[in-house]
Amino acid sequence: MTVEAIIFDKDGTLFDFQRSWGGAMVELLESAVAPKRLEDAALALGFDFERAKFMPGSIVIAGTSTEMARVLAPYMQREEQEALCLIDAMAERARMVPVVDLASCLGSLRQDYVLGLVTNDSEAPSRLQLETAGIADCFAFIAGCDTGYGSKPAPDPLLAFAKATSIAPERTLMVGDSREDLVAAKAAGMRPIAVLTGVAKAEELACDAEAVLSDIGQLANWIAD
Repeated sequence: MTVEAIIFDKDGTLFDFQRSWGGAMVELLESAVAPKRLEDAALALGFDFERAKFMPGSIVIAGTSTEMARVLAPYMQREEQEALCLIDAMAERARMVPVVDLASCLGSLRQDYVLGLVTNDSEAPSRLQLETAGIADCFAFIAGCDTGYGSKPAPDPLLAFAKATSIAPERTLMVGDSREDLVAAKAAGMRPIAVLTGVAKAEELACDAEAVLSDIGQLANWIAD
């Protein structure tokens, strides 16, 4: 079936997950959690503090910023909303590492397809990251977990894209690095495409994906085939 639109996840799909967030998470924990509670806070997040690496199953990989704040708030000895503000501020400071030349890749794709972005991060810091990378204008639709459409793995934010663009779900690809992205795609009636620039391995994603690509740079050729 003809592809008319592509929705992208952000972290682990456009930006290398470990390289973008490992150092930022160390900085957040060191600045907001007492030293004696650092190990427990990192464990609760599914984060290897010494190696600055996220472990498979970490809530940070596919969870929302709000869920992350709920986990961290007790270790920070702050209210959840205060913890969320610190997390969003960390996201705004994070040095995001693109998986490919995003301006070139997305600039080429947008000539043939309508592009959207659906992330479980908060919208404001996500937009700032896209603007810093010079790619915000590539997207006709951007939604975060706080935009008002809910969050993945629910299909609602993907269906909001379909409504906003008037493009049928079955003509839309959802590209992501986690099972939550793929489950959301299937629930929305969209075609799930996995990439390996997150934490999940190919074997974890293959059962839910129409294709598993090394990164989004392979997408144009895959569609053409």
